Amino acid sequence: MTISQDYSYLSSSDNTFIDSLYSDFKKNPDSVDQSWKQFFQGVEFALSKPDAGGEVTPGNLGKEFKVYHLIEAYRCRGHLISTTNPIRERVNRFPRLDLEDHGLSAADLEETFMIGETLGLKNAKLKDIITHLKNIYCGTLGVEYMHSNDLAIRDWFQNKIENESKENRFGIEKKKRILTKLNEAVAFENFLHTKYVGQKRFSLEGGENTIPALDAIINHSALHGIEEVVIGMAHRGRLNVLANIMGKTYEYIFNEFEGQAVPDLTMGDGDVKYHMGYSSHVSTTSGQKVYLKLMPNPSHLEAVNAVVLGYARAQGDSLYNENPDKILPIVIHGDAALAGQGICYETVQMSALKGYNVGGTIHFVINNQIGFTTDFDDARSSIYSTSVGRVLETPILHVNGDDAEAVVYAVELASEFRAKFHKDIFVDMVCYRKHGHNESDEPRFTQPKFYNLISKHSNPREVYKEKLIEGKQIEAQLAVQMEEQFKNLLQDRFNMVKQKPLPYLYQKPEEEWKAFRRSTPKDFDYSPKTSVSKELLEKNLKALTTVPSDFKPIQKIDKLLEERSRRWKEDQIDWALAELMSYGSLLQEGVSVRMSGQDCIRGTFSHRHAGIVDENSNTRHVFLNNVSENNSKFKIYNSLLSEYAVLGFEYGYSLGSPKSLNIWEAQFGDFANGAQTIIDQFISSGESKWQRQSGVVLLLPHGYEGQGPEHSNARPERFLQLAAEWNMVVANLTTPANIFHILRRQVKWDFRKPLVIFTPKSLLRHPECVSTVKDLTEGSFQEIIDDSSVNVKDVKRLVMCTGKVYYDLKAKQVKDKRKDVAIVRLEQLYPMPEEQSWKLLEKYKNAEKVWVQEEPKNMGAFTFLRRYAQFDNFKLIARKSSASPATGYASVHAQEQARIVNGAFAEKIELV
Repeated sequence: MTISQDYSYLSSSDNTFIDSLYSDFKKNPDSVDQSWKQFFQGVEFALSKPDAGGEVTPGNLGKEFKVYHLIEAYRCRGHLISTTNPIRERVNRFPRLDLEDHGLSAADLEETFMIGETLGLKNAKLKDIITHLKNIYCGTLGVEYMHSNDLAIRDWFQNKIENESKENRFGIEKKKRILTKLNEAVAFENFLHTKYVGQKRFSLEGGENTIPALDAIINHSALHGIEEVVIGMAHRGRLNVLANIMGKTYEYIFNEFEGQAVPDLTMGDGDVKYHMGYSSHVSTTSGQKVYLKLMPNPSHLEAVNAVVLGYARAQGDSLYNENPDKILPIVIHGDAALAGQGICYETVQMSALKGYNVGGTIHFVINNQIGFTTDFDDARSSIYSTSVGRVLETPILHVNGDDAEAVVYAVELASEFRAKFHKDIFVDMVCYRKHGHNESDEPRFTQPKFYNLISKHSNPREVYKEKLIEGKQIEAQLAVQMEEQFKNLLQDRFNMVKQKPLPYLYQKPEEEWKAFRRSTPKDFDYSPKTSVSKELLEKNLKALTTVPSDFKPIQKIDKLLEERSRRWKEDQIDWALAELMSYGSLLQEGVSVRMSGQDCIRGTFSHRHAGIVDENSNTRHVFLNNVSENNSKFKIYNSLLSEYAVLGFEYGYSLGSPKSLNIWEAQFGDFANGAQTIIDQFISSGESKWQRQSGVVLLLPHGYEGQGPEHSNARPERFLQLAAEWNMVVANLTTPANIFHILRRQVKWDFRKPLVIFTPKSLLRHPECVSTVKDLTEGSFQEIIDDSSVNVKDVKRLVMCTGKVYYDLKAKQVKDKRKDVAIVRLEQLYPMPEEQSWKLLEKYKNAEKVWVQEEPKNMGAFTFLRRYAQFDNFKLIARKSSASPATGYASVHAQEQARIVNGAFAEKIELV
């Protein structure tokens, strides 16, 4: 039996059975079920009190256990009847907290029970025990913590809830602080609602206690050593947070409302005011300085969550020596989005993994009980929107959004929990949304009854003010005094009294960002020099072919190490070795490298083997971990089976680590569509919208080898459609040397761009896909690779292509000894190497021009290339237009591939 079960079976228990259990417990406490063990411990605790009185007998033990079980039921399910809804009655969730549910009756209410001692109640009657339990578990704060299998968490939380005085937390200064923040929150919304009638602002009205809550988290966390807070949130209440938590001046915000902010279109297209990020450096109530970062976000709800975590991890790695006690992520959710968006589950599931752990996140839910126009009972199947938190067996606090002190208590408790256990925790503030989804919406179309109740309801500031007036005399005086302050504050806003912006001291990563410049079109004509010395590569080779003397890998690893050495000696550098050489060279130059993705340590295609595992101890040796003699680090992690959250995390990491190489690898390239929101809303457009550069790298395996629709095509056309304004680099490479140089170029530039590389599969072991040591020690990345095997005077047809299909075409060219066909590789698709491409086409000006691609006509690069005048007269050889990327039949694939290759050399081009 577990403590969360009902009493039903105990009705058959007799005194002999209980006596026998107690006898077993006395001999060995661990020999009985956990629930009985806790019960007997509670009884003995009660009896140990000097004034306990009584004795333990089988008869009174039976009824004591029933009361104990009732106490446990309140701990487990008391939250189901807590008064957390400020607007309407809660739905009956049948919590089974009645006396009869536990074998008790009204006749027992006047009886005294020793088990009450466990609640700090001496000689307590049952009615007093129940009253006490209701005060703790069924008031304006409801708590879920008994689902945790971690006894340390349960004991700590239970002690906090049951034994610590909440009243002692709220002296007059703290009450004043709460009312001050409520004044600010309400004044802000009041002003905007009056001055900018009908404008979208996604107000916080109804949920104004968010401001005291965030203020309390920051102040309380600073007492536990936090020096930086990173916040992610959607649009609801964002402007209020910017003004009253981040310290963004009203004047700045009003300029955005009035359209007076002068846009610099050379910096990008910008974004709406309730999506923008902000940084500030604030003083807490205890005098400590804390950095605050509000991350920019799109309208795609919850998408920013993983970005926040990635950024926090980067800051923690670079600034705080990986100490989670110094940096705190706060993610603010809407109830409907938390329940409905899958990325919430992904980010929670990744939170304790070593590659993504940030020491715990405080999740704060602005639960306005409605999603746009959808009622909560249509928005989720679970009782609470926070049920995803149970995945981590972490506490969840539900609090009435009208009870300011309960809200502050809840978030302070959450801050203490995070500081102690370094785990995520959820605070669910149940409130309401005064207006529709935005201020021009009419919510009564869909929730007339609910909004009739809201229209008669006082705002949280009024509720708290009235509570203070009804309290002690000093509190009543405070309320009157603060009311005057509120009126003055409101008048100041209407009089446009200027505010002094907060001073800001840049952090190291921010200083590094300031040193970068924005790119220009000329930057992409030719690549900078990225070659390295042979000696540096030899040091890498030694690291890549050496294992510790006490390390025992499986036998096949010996062959792998021999293969690496052989390739070096024979000057036949393959893809995997060139890639690892690139990482090693950067590490030796002081550049840290971080990489994550599904199976990326070994590599999906068993090619990378960046780390190997001891067959006895199961420990891992990462070859490049010790190649650097400086502070640079090589961090590579196999990710959970997620694309959306993991890519969001790596993008966030890239924002916080400008000088490192930051890579995400998809298991197969087409799996990136599971992260399309991150690609569309952050990676491709972040610089234009928010002026945030990123150097994140995406490695997307791509190529047609007959593996079917799901493993052939990384959808290059989608990335190329997103490519504009030199926003990112898109490449499809054919040589190991080019992967070496492009990765090095990524951090050698004095600006940052996202890099998307369509990486090979079959080419990883293709005998022709090799480079020489000289290719790495000389030169740089090649945007275009010309055909050196032909004489331009003999060329009648220029075939241009990108990626793996080149090797199929080359084999045909060599086999048929075709010197009249030149095969040129476009390695960098975007930004288009304009000068190089025009020079090349001028060179082959008399030749027929053909673009060859493996992808169907409606996919691949050809449509994109037609954006450029130099490709106007190109003909296309490709698969037919198709709804699916590739055939699932090997024989059909072979026929299609043969038609493409043969068609490139046919006397007459057969158009698709």
